[in-house]
Amino acid sequence: MKVYINHDFKYEVGHLMQAFGFSPDFVSREVDAEFVNTLSYEEDFVAVYCNLFHVKGAKLALNDLCERDQKRAIKRLNSKTVYECLSAHTQKDLPWGTLVGVRPIKIVHPLLQANPSESSLKSYLKRNYYISDQKIDLMLKVAQAEKPFLEDIDLKPISLYLSVPFCPSQCLYCSFPSNSLEKKGYLMEAYLDVLIKEIECAHRCLKETGQRVDCIYIGGGTPTSLTKDAFERLLLVLNERFDLKNLKEFTIEAGRPNTISKEKLALFKDYHVSRLCLNPQTMKDETLKLIGRAHTVEAIKDVYKLIRSFDFKTINMDLILGLPGENFEDVKNTLEAVLRLGPENITVHTLAIKKHSLLNYATDDFQLADGQMVKEMIDYVQSTLEDHGYMPYYLYRQKNIAGNFENVGYSKPGHVSTYNIRIIEEKHSILALGPGAVSKKCDASKDYFERIPTIKGLEAYIDRQEDVLDKVKDFFK
Repeated sequence: MKVYINHDFKYEVGHLMQAFGFSPDFVSREVDAEFVNTLSYEEDFVAVYCNLFHVKGAKLALNDLCERDQKRAIKRLNSKTVYECLSAHTQKDLPWGTLVGVRPIKIVHPLLQANPSESSLKSYLKRNYYISDQKIDLMLKVAQAEKPFLEDIDLKPISLYLSVPFCPSQCLYCSFPSNSLEKKGYLMEAYLDVLIKEIECAHRCLKETGQRVDCIYIGGGTPTSLTKDAFERLLLVLNERFDLKNLKEFTIEAGRPNTISKEKLALFKDYHVSRLCLNPQTMKDETLKLIGRAHTVEAIKDVYKLIRSFDFKTINMDLILGLPGENFEDVKNTLEAVLRLGPENITVHTLAIKKHSLLNYATDDFQLADGQMVKEMIDYVQSTLEDHGYMPYYLYRQKNIAGNFENVGYSKPGHVSTYNIRIIEEKHSILALGPGAVSKKCDASKDYFERIPTIKGLEAYIDRQEDVLDKVKDFFK
């Protein structure tokens, strides 16, 4: 659909149109009522500008929009107008209304500071953003769970993220900057050399600024792709430079059961790891094979029992709803199998078709669940998890997510992930090391944050060591 536009809100307009099923083709030009009247309603077009919005004959005036000098207010009113016309034109509503961003809960926290009644807060969200009642209830549950972690924030401690860019294979849906062990495993030691230099540089900067690390997250890729000796080398350096025994939280992603061993788990326990993520995504063997995972459901169960025998404080398990070929019964069976295992955290993702994933290049080759089926999956999973004592505690959304829905982390009481809340709500600084990692420098008192990306690509990361260390120093300036 051709979109004539004369303002800066292409992102919001474009994503709303995509959510309603239109592919926007933007044309920047001066747009007014006279121009709109010259357009033929025989073709699909949208004209968006400050006073008027048209879509194939639907027409809505925005009184006094141009008189507002607050950019956020203008953007919100613009989104409301676009939404109203597209909703009237398609005769459908979106679960998240006008919201197209990654972090919808950010809207709620400033509102809670005024201590409004629940009914007035719900009314405000519905009136201003057209969010469904069900998603408003979910937002409020998540915001209340996050609130204790975001109040009276101590800005001295920071979180440390380490990126391990290796995987046994690339999953069908994945676009993370991971590298096949078979093709790039020979670079593991060279990668560790640079990562350790980053850690040493970060330690020096922390001492100079009087800050400290209170939370560590090792992600990927698949961090447990590292050999036992390589992991021991990394953990030894971390232990020498940071107080691992007294961290609030120390997480390692152990996503693939075929990368986990008794020896690695013993090592993790020795170095005070408190939280492990075993990420099955599904408990259906046929789907595991289809998405590129070389293990079985039985292997997942066996490794879970092995992890549990080491008595880590928290085990997380990731699930993905809407995987190719899966239906409601498949999701129900997966959830039942995971609940029988009993992890403290369950993170529920909705399939997102990412730009650089294998799935994106071959979407027509796979059977994907439609929006209604995905809704049924999400509704069932949420109600079942809450019935089993899990609470939603963090939430984010992605581009091209199935049914325009969301990803939600659920936790048993006392097992909320501090790091997950920090990275989503962007109120606490996170220093990210390793190829493709993105640091976030935050100041909650000023509602400020800055993204500082490091060098992308494994080979570039190894070759450009001075640039890599400069990025660490930039974080502390």
